[in-house]
Amino acid sequence: MRPETLLITLTGRERPGVTSTVFSTLARFGVDVLDLEQIVLRRRLVLGLLVTAPESRVEADLLREELESTAAGLDMSLEIEPGTGDAHEPAEGRAHVTVLGAPLTATAMAAVASRIAEAGGNIDRIERMASYPVTAIDLHASGAEPAALRGVLAPEAARLGIDLAVQPAGLLRHGMRLIVMDVDSTLIQGEVIEMIAAHAGCEDEVAEVTERAMRGELDFEESLRSRVALLEGVPASALHEVYDSIELAPGARTMVRTLRRLGYRFAIVSGGFSQITARLAVELGIHFARANELEIVDGVLTGRVVGAVVDRAAKAAALREFAAELGVDPAATIAIGDGANDLDMLEAAGLGIAFNAKPAVRDAADTALNVPYLDTIMYLLGISREEIEAADRAAGITTPAPPV
Repeated sequence: MRPETLLITLTGRERPGVTSTVFSTLARFGVDVLDLEQIVLRRRLVLGLLVTAPESRVEADLLREELESTAAGLDMSLEIEPGTGDAHEPAEGRAHVTVLGAPLTATAMAAVASRIAEAGGNIDRIERMASYPVTAIDLHASGAEPAALRGVLAPEAARLGIDLAVQPAGLLRHGMRLIVMDVDSTLIQGEVIEMIAAHAGCEDEVAEVTERAMRGELDFEESLRSRVALLEGVPASALHEVYDSIELAPGARTMVRTLRRLGYRFAIVSGGFSQITARLAVELGIHFARANELEIVDGVLTGRVVGAVVDRAAKAAALREFAAELGVDPAATIAIGDGANDLDMLEAAGLGIAFNAKPAVRDAADTALNVPYLDTIMYLLGISREEIEAADRAAGITTPAPPV
């Protein structure tokens, strides 16, 4: 027979010694702690405890009196009620629902919570992952399968103009993973081929074809070869100028630096060019890189690529190859991309993320992020902004102060 339980909740101003004082009171009655949760929000503390109830009514009444006296001494509010449920009962259909917004409004959170409830889910716990430059909230949900939650929440997120990811809860979220990224308009801002085309005086023409290819309107290999042909005669030295002008996506260095500390592995797979991606890999500490190679003869571009083109299918194949080399389960891979040629790669990964992507890619991916910060992906992995900054401080890296 299960023992009777009490749910004790204290709320009030945070100060040192609150938790130890409460437990000291409970210790005098020999109760067992079955569950507990404590949060601090803007220096307001909420402490919830599920404990076994004393066997006798006299002891139970005395415990209540002692707790009331303790709460009064701490200037905190106290609620005591009979406990319900089994603290050790495993929850079914467990998922993490990560919600991001800039700003994240109460209207949006109300809609997300309503859709979770309508799907039969319950929000068991809420954690703030970041308050700037976007607000990120992680909802621990149970009672609804992740696929079902994703189906009802994705259109709601699009309607509300927020970003939202649904992932199954489990050990995999905490393990070492392989992250495979597209380069152009994902890891970096802009398209390298357009930067090179500027040196050939055909940037607008190349940009128009690139846009159509990324939307999936043109065969990627055919479009690539036609665009590269326009680069014939460009001096190879222009590639150095292009590399020097590249701007990384905001948060790219932070994401790679932080996740490398945790043992993550990184790969870049690009429909762009190895003359650029190889240098990026060295600069950022990327473990694997694959891209097309521009043919160079006598110091100038010939307008051709060497070897097979890294297209949509080749990107997915590279992801699988790198995962196999590392001994990583495909379910432990994450793919990030923005264009139609990334779709197979996003599908092959355990988690496919459309990052500032074309509409067709957003619709097909597991989740979509439309904020410009690449390091927000870490919030999907359960890593908070505070943890990221604490690790940087320990390494002597300073970060900008948050807005007041």
